[in-house]
Amino acid sequence: MKNFIRNLLLYISAFVPMYFLVFVKLIVEIVNDNLSFNVLNTINFVTLLLLIISGAFGLWWNIWSNGGEVLEIEIISRKNTTDQHFFGYFSLFVFFAIPLDLSLVSAYCVYVLVLIFIGIVYINNSLYYINPLLNLLGYNFYDVEYKVEGQSEIKTSKMFYKGDLKNETQKCRVKIKNEHLCFIEKYKK
Repeated sequence: MKNFIRNLLLYISAFVPMYFLVFVKLIVEIVNDNLSFNVLNTINFVTLLLLIISGAFGLWWNIWSNGGEVLEIEIISRKNTTDQHFFGYFSLFVFFAIPLDLSLVSAYCVYVLVLIFIGIVYINNSLYYINPLLNLLGYNFYDVEYKVEGQSEIKTSKMFYKGDLKNETQKCRVKIKNEHLCFIEKYKK
């Protein structure tokens, strides 16, 4: 159950930039007198704030909490694949944030259902590495081949690193949540 909650919060965190865009859109509409506070708009505001807070907490919990195994590894090869995942996901933000009129009950219901459908696919297929919020926070996404210190077997994983990984072989510390979500903590000197 704990892993499911972590994964759900990680999914919610992937959409924090979109929730923020929709929140700003609602504020601008209210300031320009295009929307008024009614029950649905109040529910939208509260829901968006809860999603933003939940997503931020979920990201913090997944990156900096004590969960996951910490290993000393040697990176054999890496390929930055941030761009392959980021722009496809970011287009969803534009799709939802710009034209959707959440002051209509029908549009709000469609919005929620689409997020649920995307969430089911995201969690069932372990797509945790597709998280634009991490990229906006300075993390890059890599497909990495590595060896655990003291072992000869070469393994592969998807890993995040804040900044750019150097091209040469490096030893580093990695927090491994699963093969789809790892965070390189630091290089060894």
